[in-house]
Amino acid sequence: MAFPVPLTSALSGASVNQLAYWRKTTASSEPLLVPSAVKGGRFLYSWADVVALRTIVYLRQEKSLPRIRKAVSALVRLEESDWAHLARYRLIGTPTTIVVQTPQGRLMDLEKEPGTMLEHVLMRDVLEPFKTVDGRSVLGLANPKPNLSVHPGILGGYPVIAGTRVPYDIVAGLAEDGYNGADIVELYPSVAAAAVADAAAFAGVVAAAA
Repeated sequence: MAFPVPLTSALSGASVNQLAYWRKTTASSEPLLVPSAVKGGRFLYSWADVVALRTIVYLRQEKSLPRIRKAVSALVRLEESDWAHLARYRLIGTPTTIVVQTPQGRLMDLEKEPGTMLEHVLMRDVLEPFKTVDGRSVLGLANPKPNLSVHPGILGGYPVIAGTRVPYDIVAGLAEDGYNGADIVELYPSVAAAAVADAAAFAGVVAAAA
């Protein structure tokens, strides 16, 4: 499942401008994260891209972008033989450095002493709601709204009505076309009436990110 830029922004917490900047090559650095595909001139991100971007946004609460870029570059270099995607790794900010948890569960310093293996570090969950350094609220990834669900095993992580495989934007589109909750429930019996408002609200968040 492909995630267009506005939806990627809403789920990751990265602004559209940040996404554009992070996929550029600059005079001093490589792109921080390039989307998985481009179709018809539109950038399309993957589920792995969304998770990786959310990690970067989370780290930006405490670390500068140059420090994050440097840590990611160190990670790519250190994991060169096994590298696949940033989303396979869990980046954690500590007061003194940036640490990564590898797919094998190892903890490795990326900044203070790159490559040094660590025994323990306080883990933070980037999937929960949080605020960015500029005060924007980032929705929880697993449940961006109470009646919406995001899970990589269901439609590749595309937001759906909780407990169903019905994409949120289908329900939101019906609501925008004038269908009321009862009408939509009749069309999709698995969709709870309360989910209609949540789908419409999240569609508003995505539209505002565009």
